[in-house]
Amino acid sequence: MHFRTCSALRQAVAVAVVVAGCATSQGEPETYAWAPVRPPATPGTGLPTRGQPGQVRPQPLPRSPHKRVLPPTREPGLWAADAPWASQEPEANPKPDTSNANRRDPPAPETAERRLECDPIPVPHAGEDDPHDECADKFPPNRYPGMDVRVGGVRFDALQVGVRVLWEIKTHRFDTYPDFIRERTILKQLPLLQEERYTAEACGYEFVVGVSTQAHKDALLEADITLNVVVTGCKR
Repeated sequence: MHFRTCSALRQAVAVAVVVAGCATSQGEPETYAWAPVRPPATPGTGLPTRGQPGQVRPQPLPRSPHKRVLPPTREPGLWAADAPWASQEPEANPKPDTSNANRRDPPAPETAERRLECDPIPVPHAGEDDPHDECADKFPPNRYPGMDVRVGGVRFDALQVGVRVLWEIKTHRFDTYPDFIRERTILKQLPLLQEERYTAEACGYEFVVGVSTQAHKDALLEADITLNVVVTGCKR
């Protein structure tokens, strides 16, 4: 009786173990640890070394469809050879510049009539002011004593000896004039003197104004600093 009981107990334990094993294999799957194997990375990049599985190969950047246009330059440097004129040869027969930017009109031709007009022609003094005429003869001194000289259609008081200098003589006692008369005198003389200078220079002569006083000279230069004024000291 005891033997049978033990045998039945063993069988019951064995059945329980088998049933428990089946229940365990069907209800809960077996678990295990898994980790991917990564190849060593290239130092400083974080990418796998060449030839290792899983390597990421860098793709080339797409080429731009636009052509690079380099700025023109005549200075020697990086892009000097790419300048548009680097491969150009000078034209054999360049076209003349027809613009008026750099054009200078040629001087007027010197005609025989112009030369005769600029030749000095002695003419008698007007004879209205002897101290004036004496100063014109002696101070420059005058090439033609007792005579005025006509150049370019304008009458001058003297042509200086040995040089191409025409003179206009003024013997006014300008320092004795009141301010109002001084102003009126300068306003009257200045345009005439400027016209005489223009005519003299157009014919190739220099032009000098001779005055009796320093005050007269200062007043003329204040009105036109480009005049050549000399104090003669001549008095009426």
